[in-house]
Amino acid sequence: MLDVRRLRLLRELSLRGTLAEVAEALHQSPSSVSQQLSQLEREVGVPLLRKAGRRVQLTPAAELLVSHTDVILQRLEQAESEVSALGDEAVGTLRVAVFQSAALAFMPQLLADLAVRHPRLRVTMTQREPEDALYETWVREFDLVVAEQYPGHAAPWHPELDRDPLTTDALRLAVPPSGDPWSAIEKIEDAAHVPWVMEPQGAASRHWALQMCRTAGFEPDVRYETADLQAHVALVETGNAVALLPGLMGVRRAPEVRMVDLPGAPRRTVFTATRASLADTASVAACRASLHRILRTLEGADAPRE
Repeated sequence: MLDVRRLRLLRELSLRGTLAEVAEALHQSPSSVSQQLSQLEREVGVPLLRKAGRRVQLTPAAELLVSHTDVILQRLEQAESEVSALGDEAVGTLRVAVFQSAALAFMPQLLADLAVRHPRLRVTMTQREPEDALYETWVREFDLVVAEQYPGHAAPWHPELDRDPLTTDALRLAVPPSGDPWSAIEKIEDAAHVPWVMEPQGAASRHWALQMCRTAGFEPDVRYETADLQAHVALVETGNAVALLPGLMGVRRAPEVRMVDLPGAPRRTVFTATRASLADTASVAACRASLHRILRTLEGADAPRE
């Protein structure tokens, strides 16, 4: 009988492309990965890999094995889920990926709530950009992801992942509270000639922010780039730049900035996603229920709403 662990290595190789990436993802050495794939090749009796420059390619036999492995892993996870569902208590480890503003706004309350309600559930939290986190949840590095979607910018879809809408939050222009040239900014067009801070290129928020500025008729002077939204807030508070900020950044501490409404009152969507085979497990259900409870308690002008 074929070893499921070796089959999973072959599947990981089909997804990631190199032995080094597989080794890094699974916390093994490249030589160990190579040896196990060689053993799998001996077990099936046909070649599974062929060299293509510095990379390796899967043979048709390997592609066939990967397609069966997808089904095997899904069924094993579903079996574990169904057995777990027979009990009412959430136990084990739940690996959660979350983007920064959500981690700041409500993850501390989530972890505290789950610790009281489900003391045998061990939750790990890792900050990830939503695009990466959705992919990593699909390939089974995480069990649940809290992700975001900006207006007009669809988050990636992956097979087997469901989506549960969590909340929305307002997107506004954050301006230093006083002084020149900031006091003259009453709409986004007025920020055409001042410094901006944005997330790095490639982020959905950066793409959306650029489109907002270009629609308003100008190319922003992006002098500062950082994925840390707390740094965005600090740069605006100290009179160094303007930024487009989501409402979640004001949940725990209201930034000392002046907020300017944007045309159309855009809102960002926040949702959770997990593999369909895990959706009914007690741990995922407990986490999602806690998130909804916490978000219903948020108050204030910038608190997110359904």
